[in-house]
Amino acid sequence: MARMKGKYALVTGGSSGIGLETARQFLAQGAQVAITGRDADALARAQAQLGEPVLAIRSDASQVADQQQIARTLAQAWPRLDVLYANAADVTHRLLQDWDEATFDRVLATNLKGPFFLVQSLLPLLGDRASIILCGSTSAHIGLPQSSVYAASKAALLSLARTLSAELHPRGVRVNVLSPGPTDTPALNKLGLAPEAEERLRQDIRQLVPIGRLGTPWELAQAAVYLASDESRFMLGSELLVDGGVANL
Repeated sequence: MARMKGKYALVTGGSSGIGLETARQFLAQGAQVAITGRDADALARAQAQLGEPVLAIRSDASQVADQQQIARTLAQAWPRLDVLYANAADVTHRLLQDWDEATFDRVLATNLKGPFFLVQSLLPLLGDRASIILCGSTSAHIGLPQSSVYAASKAALLSLARTLSAELHPRGVRVNVLSPGPTDTPALNKLGLAPEAEERLRQDIRQLVPIGRLGTPWELAQAAVYLASDESRFMLGSELLVDGGVANL
């Protein structure tokens, strides 16, 4: 069954990992899909994997002007937007003493400011019964060392889902959060850590997962399909945790 037939869906950070697999699953469920990414080469490779109908938009999620340009591009190509999956994120992890202002600002700009202004820019395009999915993280619920700024940015999205839901539900727009747990994606190689520190963090992460393994992009993509489809129409301002039990056990 095509659970997203006739829907227009945007996936930010769609050039790899969870975003790329979600775009693939949205297509399989009948949606027309656009993806964004900061790296032009990675974006082109993703578009080639997904096929010509996919609209690929180069965009830096930390730049407000880029978010506004996404909206202009989609307005020229599509009649409306039914699904936004704001998946792009900066996953930098550091010890408290190693943070500097520039890195702090970049993480918050990518993970909070970017999604906020993207939603604002897309308002004229959002159709009736549109679904906005913000990418949270189980890190917002636990005290994982070195995740301070990243986890705080994701916790802010939980609040944003509630407040934006209160504003937007009168026009039929739903806002929810999909929070992955530790997932086997290329993002694990982009934490900004020295090799020894990264391996220690990986070991700590594995020990956190009660079911004893990392999640897969496919598993997260299936949850995104649910939130994007009309099957989740009674969910509003909620969080869907797909984390192997990390936050609850």
